[in-house]
Amino acid sequence: MKKEKTTKKGEIRTRFAPSPTGFFHVGSARTALFNYIFAKQNNGKMILRIEDTDKTRVKKEYEEDIVENLEWLGIKHDNHVFKQSERKDVYKKYIEQLLDGNKAYYCFCSTEELDAKRQEQMGRGLAPHYNGKCSNLPKEEVEKRIKNEKYIIRFRTPHKKVRFNDMIRDKVEFDSELLGDFSIARDTETPLYNLAVVIDDHEMKISHVIRGEDLLPNTPKQILIQEALGIKSPIYAHLPIILGTDRSKLSKRHGATSVTEYMKDGYLPEAIVNFLAFLGWNPGTEKEIFSLPELIKEFSIEKVQKSGAIFNIQKLDHYNSFYIRKKPIDKLTLLCVPYLIESKLITPVLKSEEKIPNFTGYFGKDIVQKFIIKKTKEEIGFEYLEKVVSAYQERLTKLSEIPQLTDYFFVGKLNYDRGVLRWKDATNDDVKTMIDKLQEVLSGIKEKDWNLKNLQKILLDESQRIGESIGKNRGYPLWTLRVALSGRESSASPFEIADALGKEKTLKRLNI
Repeated sequence: MKKEKTTKKGEIRTRFAPSPTGFFHVGSARTALFNYIFAKQNNGKMILRIEDTDKTRVKKEYEEDIVENLEWLGIKHDNHVFKQSERKDVYKKYIEQLLDGNKAYYCFCSTEELDAKRQEQMGRGLAPHYNGKCSNLPKEEVEKRIKNEKYIIRFRTPHKKVRFNDMIRDKVEFDSELLGDFSIARDTETPLYNLAVVIDDHEMKISHVIRGEDLLPNTPKQILIQEALGIKSPIYAHLPIILGTDRSKLSKRHGATSVTEYMKDGYLPEAIVNFLAFLGWNPGTEKEIFSLPELIKEFSIEKVQKSGAIFNIQKLDHYNSFYIRKKPIDKLTLLCVPYLIESKLITPVLKSEEKIPNFTGYFGKDIVQKFIIKKTKEEIGFEYLEKVVSAYQERLTKLSEIPQLTDYFFVGKLNYDRGVLRWKDATNDDVKTMIDKLQEVLSGIKEKDWNLKNLQKILLDESQRIGESIGKNRGYPLWTLRVALSGRESSASPFEIADALGKEKTLKRLNI
């Protein structure tokens, strides 16, 4: 794509500026991703800025959640984290500049008075806006009242058409008369959102503001403030809103909406990144699998759509299944271990006092000596878990499914309806004959030859012979073997199960 030029020494600088008033939302993650990709493909920088001036809603845990999940997704910012709460002196200079230049004024109207006026305007079919009651108070009166009364600071809005070019929406125009004199600060040190972002974007030399469509109505206000302060506007790009499959705004009823929830549910970061990239962007080709480096190379903001982007969880499942299948089995197993522990199927024996890692990262074999199956107290090694996970690697949609799919590997005696051992028209006598012959075949395999490849070859050949002995095909003994080993009508193949269980456990489960 064509590289954007700016007058700020030619450097592209984007910013991701979340407010830590809740857990990191997937919509915010998409905004961060697009800012990161755009900056990196233009050899620029992405700045992380925490907008934490709303002390009634901001929480430290939310801020930590944002930072941790950005790191987990591989979205790396290029600065120490800026916080608005630490920049009061910077804001004060600009607020006083607006007041001294008569571009802003003190407003003493009460909340009750403003609410009443708003209701009255709406009752007349007008867009609610401030009527300018305090805009021309005498200086002496203002100086007296600010010492004793509550106030806010309002921007003196000029009446004009506000026009700008949006990288996604092309030419955009607003009528400033509809805005009224909007509030910009609580006091001379505490700016409200629209003023704070203007100051921060200018001070941090932000060249491009890439954000959600829901913030588009704030853009004319910010441009007017920029003009009043005599500073250059950044280039804007407003991303399409994310919708549920019913085309309503994405919400909890469409499923989990925080990145942490998806992570705990067993989605891989590379799958989420791939999925988020397609929420509003299309490469114009059939290709749908993109790593983060590939996105940086091929993404184009000009190909971001204007209309809403549909959040389809089935599509995310598709991506996640793909990346699970591609994951090396040792790494996949390490990612599955926390779910097996949480489900109380196994417990780790640690080499040191280190804590059990959570779902965000690999366990690391160096801290785990061995595992204990909780129901049988049997010790197992990492290799056993690798074979268990490998049996389901092609079947997993998300990591959290692993305990329910594999719990039969972590019990002693299976409890199931023996009638399930019969497939189609097989009789009880057929089942007994097949079990006896399978035991004979498996008993004859040496321990050193007990592996997946040999088991598959031997059992396929011998099952054909066993099936013919009862007038059936080889599917009958293979079905019976699989059910005897798993206790389920649907499971991994009998070869994979037998390989994981080992010879002793396999023969024990056949001793029905």
